[in-house]
Amino acid sequence: MSKPPEPLNLTTAALHRAALSSLSLPPPPPPTCPLASPPASLPYSKLIPHTRFIVDGFKHADPNFSVSYFLSHFHSDHYTGLSPQWTGGIIYCSSTTATLLHQILNIPQQLIFPLPLAQRVLIDGSEVCLVDANHCPGAVQFLFKVPTSSGDGAGSSSSVVRFQKYVHTGDFRYSREMKNENVISEFIGADAVFLDTTYCNPKFVFPGQDESIDYIVGVIERLGFENAGVAAKNVLFLVATYVIGKERILVEISRRCKRKIHVSERKMAVLRALGLGETGVFTLDESESDVHVVGWNVLGETWPYFRPNFMKISEIMSERGYSKVVGFVPTGWTYEFKRNKFSVRTKDSFEIHLVPYSEHSNYDELREYVKFLKPKRVIPTVGADVEKIDSKHANTMQKHFAGLVDEMAIKQEFLMSFVHGGTKEVDVGKDFSFRSDDVIIEEKKDAPFSASHCCTGIEQESDRRSPCPQQEHEQSNSEDIRKDCLEKSAQDMRDCLPSWVTLSQILDLLESSSGNVVEAVSNFYEHETEFHEQVRPGVLVSCAVDEDTENKPASPIKSIVNTDHSETVPLSQSFKLSSPKSIKKSANSPGKRKRNLDNKGTKKARVGLTRNSNDSKQSTITKFFKNKVPVVSEETKVEVEFNDSCNDKKKFPAKVTELYKDEVDQFIQLVNDGGESLRSYAASLLEKTKGDVNMALDTYYNNNASTANDIKENLLGNNKFKESECTSRISSIEGHAEQRNTVQIKSDIVFPTLSKDNLSVDCVSLPLEGYSPIEHACWRKGQPAPYIHIARTFDLVKEEKGRIKAISMLCNMFRSLLVLSPEDVLPAVYLCTNRIAPEHENMELNIGGGIVVSALEEACGTNKSKIKNLYDSLGDLGDAAQLCRQTQSLLSPPAELTIRQVYSVLRKISVQTGSGSTSRKKGLIVNLMCSCREKEMKFLVRTLVRNLRIGAMMRSILPALAQAIVMNYYEGTAENLKEDIQCLSSAVVEAYNIIPNLDLLIPSLMEKGIQFSSSAISMVPGIPIKPMLAKITNGVLEVLKIFQNRAFTCEYKYDGQRAQIHRAVDGSIHVFSRNGDETTSRFPDVVEIVVASCVHAAGAFILDAEVVAIDRNNDRRLMSFQELSTRERGSKDSMVDVDKIKVDICVFVFDIMFASGEQLLNQPLRVRRKYLKDLFGEERPGYFEYAKEMTIEPQDADSYNEATSNRMSSFLSDAIHSSCEGIMVKSLDVDSGYAPSKRSDAWLKVKRDYVEGLSDSLDLVPIGAWYGNGRKAGWFSPFLMACYNPDSEEFQSVCRVMSGFSDAFYKEMKDFFAGDRILSKKPPYYGTAEAPDMWFSAELVWQIKGADFTVSPVHHAALGLVHPSRGISVRFPRFVRSVTDRKPEDCSTACDIADMFSLQTRKMDVGIKK
Repeated sequence: MSKPPEPLNLTTAALHRAALSSLSLPPPPPPTCPLASPPASLPYSKLIPHTRFIVDGFKHADPNFSVSYFLSHFHSDHYTGLSPQWTGGIIYCSSTTATLLHQILNIPQQLIFPLPLAQRVLIDGSEVCLVDANHCPGAVQFLFKVPTSSGDGAGSSSSVVRFQKYVHTGDFRYSREMKNENVISEFIGADAVFLDTTYCNPKFVFPGQDESIDYIVGVIERLGFENAGVAAKNVLFLVATYVIGKERILVEISRRCKRKIHVSERKMAVLRALGLGETGVFTLDESESDVHVVGWNVLGETWPYFRPNFMKISEIMSERGYSKVVGFVPTGWTYEFKRNKFSVRTKDSFEIHLVPYSEHSNYDELREYVKFLKPKRVIPTVGADVEKIDSKHANTMQKHFAGLVDEMAIKQEFLMSFVHGGTKEVDVGKDFSFRSDDVIIEEKKDAPFSASHCCTGIEQESDRRSPCPQQEHEQSNSEDIRKDCLEKSAQDMRDCLPSWVTLSQILDLLESSSGNVVEAVSNFYEHETEFHEQVRPGVLVSCAVDEDTENKPASPIKSIVNTDHSETVPLSQSFKLSSPKSIKKSANSPGKRKRNLDNKGTKKARVGLTRNSNDSKQSTITKFFKNKVPVVSEETKVEVEFNDSCNDKKKFPAKVTELYKDEVDQFIQLVNDGGESLRSYAASLLEKTKGDVNMALDTYYNNNASTANDIKENLLGNNKFKESECTSRISSIEGHAEQRNTVQIKSDIVFPTLSKDNLSVDCVSLPLEGYSPIEHACWRKGQPAPYIHIARTFDLVKEEKGRIKAISMLCNMFRSLLVLSPEDVLPAVYLCTNRIAPEHENMELNIGGGIVVSALEEACGTNKSKIKNLYDSLGDLGDAAQLCRQTQSLLSPPAELTIRQVYSVLRKISVQTGSGSTSRKKGLIVNLMCSCREKEMKFLVRTLVRNLRIGAMMRSILPALAQAIVMNYYEGTAENLKEDIQCLSSAVVEAYNIIPNLDLLIPSLMEKGIQFSSSAISMVPGIPIKPMLAKITNGVLEVLKIFQNRAFTCEYKYDGQRAQIHRAVDGSIHVFSRNGDETTSRFPDVVEIVVASCVHAAGAFILDAEVVAIDRNNDRRLMSFQELSTRERGSKDSMVDVDKIKVDICVFVFDIMFASGEQLLNQPLRVRRKYLKDLFGEERPGYFEYAKEMTIEPQDADSYNEATSNRMSSFLSDAIHSSCEGIMVKSLDVDSGYAPSKRSDAWLKVKRDYVEGLSDSLDLVPIGAWYGNGRKAGWFSPFLMACYNPDSEEFQSVCRVMSGFSDAFYKEMKDFFAGDRILSKKPPYYGTAEAPDMWFSAELVWQIKGADFTVSPVHHAALGLVHPSRGISVRFPRFVRSVTDRKPEDCSTACDIADMFSLQTRKMDVGIKK
């Protein structure tokens, strides 16, 4: 019988050199040996272990690492990185894919090496085989058989070569025929399967491809008869496909429906490359067929749900002359699990059939394939964050295959790499025996030593190399060897098992497995539940010297009943191991043979089991098998006796406490607790950290944030002590505030009492009634409030989506401040609102991210590269800084940060100017950072970069403070005090709208307490108030209905910038924008005009006006806002030169709120107008004018009064012709006070948009974007726009916008939205079902116009205000301009959009369909 042919043997490096030579290119650098580290950006899912083989990872190409690349199929998301200029290496693929690479992408043929299907090929020493992937033409799975060799030890001439097998599916659709592939069957039990997890979700159980094809063919046959024998074109069938893929559908339609398929030139080029172009199935002549192939997103977008594009379909129908269009979108993404398999979207004469035809495996198929292969591990290749092999998403996916992988093989192999000499190949159990009853080790001559056995490879190697030892020498050393083996094996077991496993159980496991650690651990996990049943709570651990116990029988588990104690003290790995003969076992391993260790051997054992906690052998193995410490009952007593343990030189903690005496004192001083209980605990932590106080503090605070059980277990796991008589009694630690019990140990080793600092970690999240402002605080009365108090609150609030709960947390925070440190309330409010001064003072930190990063480098002892990598990974500079801080070791402990200190330093930073200011700012920041602990670093950095990201704004902070004042004053529940809380909260918010200066408001509120009212604080010229706002209407008739029988006035609504003009007591003039920013420096001409227009020496006043661009040389023609925005802006310290102003302005005044020391807010508008005209007298046309107005008296205010209606319509028309936006309509007498920041029926606006029947323009905030395609590649397009909901303090999406932008604007936004402005994930205060490629921080406001409004299941704007489960969206939105005088929170609100929706001309039925 002839031998099978030798497989093709390829060396990639040689092929690559030859290819480059033939292309006249320089040779590549020689590959490094041994294997160099792969590129940092290369995902694990694209690298085959123990090789340089990279699968579908061309964008991560690095010729210094690899020139061996594998392409599974010709889809762009897999060949990204390839171009005609590719020279990075040899591309191995199928022959079909090779043709496409060369013909479509113009890759040089010399760099492409097609491999045959189902034939083994040797590539760089590894065996590779290709099998069909049932995906698209040319798609294959790769089967890799990789050799790995392991020697028997240093100096060994023999080695065992084993192979690791890997399956990389690429993209594939599983079929049962794959089980019949012999080459695939050989990979059952593979080391790993790199699996296409596109549809790794139980909801994706879509039908097979044949059923989907039958459906499409059925629809075409049913509707196709309408075209038969008819001259006119009736039905056009559109099939959406990728550039390559779905060909089977097209071929089946042609064959079964007797039709040709029309394709584009590009698609035909691909079909020709596939050998399908000349089959007669496809045509370029659209008149030859009524079945046309279109691009993938032509019929609609499919991700994350289907959104039909009926507009595009209508264009195609008109262009091609059909009267009806039926489209098919074949993809698994459109599959709806709870509905029919085949969904249809219809509108007018359009139908779109969503066909769950997929070329990826569905959920059941994925599980069936894994079950067939039974690999040791599944590695997802598709999904969020799968580039990190241990990411949360990858781990979640792997859970879908639990029970289908070879879990025991995983454990055994994983353990092999962590026990001593774990790299050696073993034949477990054959040539090595371990008898625990007499502790004899026998080794067969010249037998390879098992890595899983108890001796280290070094010791064993020494034994093998020594000449034949004398029998006497063997006897003298046998016991030492025996004990070393036992200790090392037990320690290896301890590394692999949960902390609750007792020492006697470990010894039983070793005994039953003849000393094989791997087998012992495997046996444990097979019977873990039974072992756990043996360990009960309330364990009493006795340590006593008992010379007579060595011959006693093993003690059974003794039950004790102690109602006072319910915790378990497990036998810690850090107890020293005495002679095996002295160990009393509490139980035997279930189902395993039992041997008595107590009746053999009498010699003293060496004490050497304990390892340093930083020992490299104590590796991350516990991450693999770690189980939570069980909650055990109170019935077990385990006695363990330690021979001569009290004489051990490493007595603890006295020795350690003395060694680190200074460090212990520093530690206790920092945590504000000088108790001896804490001193012992501090000693244990400092011993673990080798005297590093900072690291010990991190451990302490992290433990305090966890459960009390974790703290006790930490102490047990780290102490190293021997006492002649010690009895541990573990007390129950229950509840939050009652965790006060300690562990009584006769040797004075006690667990620390949980301090106030510990108790306050998350107490602010307690219900209002359960929070004690004093007991739950982390400092005492009279002390300055620590910054950690608000940092912890921020950390809780940022995760809380509900506004009520967030306000409750903030309320508890303020309650402690009010009681213990009232002087810290004002700084705390500023820090909570991310401000350091009133808005109108324009006090900014004026620091960039570069200064913060530089300070981080110095404070944390790190480098910019590490910070950048952390930032790229976490997406937040605060999170990156926190991680740097946690991993830092300091020579001296940090001083405690206080709220006042942080606020004071921020103020100092803001005033640093001139030469050297940057270094001074950095120094101040470094000093703050060096004192940070817990979460302080995160929120300090976020404060510095002006983005706290906690979703709490002034509308939450002030009510929380008011609520805190009420809760501290009264005794009662929040529900009983609801009316008082609401009353005070409203008063505080109203007062803030009148005088938005916390420096004045907060002290007044704290002084008056529950007696505070908005009238308790008066307006101050020079401090801007919040402007009054107007509601929208849809026309004149609507206005007349609202103002029926009430006097009102109509005013021009000018297209300029709203300005609040103040004259202070000292006579100075100040100009403020709509959002309270001072713009005096930008408008020096306004100052001159106002001063010149005042008829006499008036006192202080506050005006409301509009500053409008005007052409005084052209009959005082008013110009648009765009013209006004071209003026120079000036700065805080420098005024614009009046002589250089190119755009003149006119001040149109329409209201006055304060005059001559009198607050006029409650006066009717008619009265306020009189004040205004008395103050300024006659107008100065083109400079200072009153807003043009028309008055309607009550007797004429009637919707049936045609004359009034005509007058108003004419006035509106005149306003529009005068380049105004429309008109404002205001109540003159009734309810006509000036209400800051409120929007009411007293002020209405009628704009040109309403007259034209269009919707109003909106001021929206960009909160995210997608990457652009085609011409817009490299930019962001479209942008996701949002309105603001002040009630929920949430930005709610309204629409995507991608029109109206210039190329220059795209480039500007690309530069603007970078760094800290790009968020790592969607904030909880962004309301939308959209999933853009990236999220932005809310910083800009844009004016957006559209055709009309529609309800939307995706956008959340005004959710619940118009429709119970849907929001409102804008149709055909376009960008108009940037709005520079508004803050994001001042943009259009959800109520604005709901009102505009209800007013639009074309109403929509938004009822819920039954």
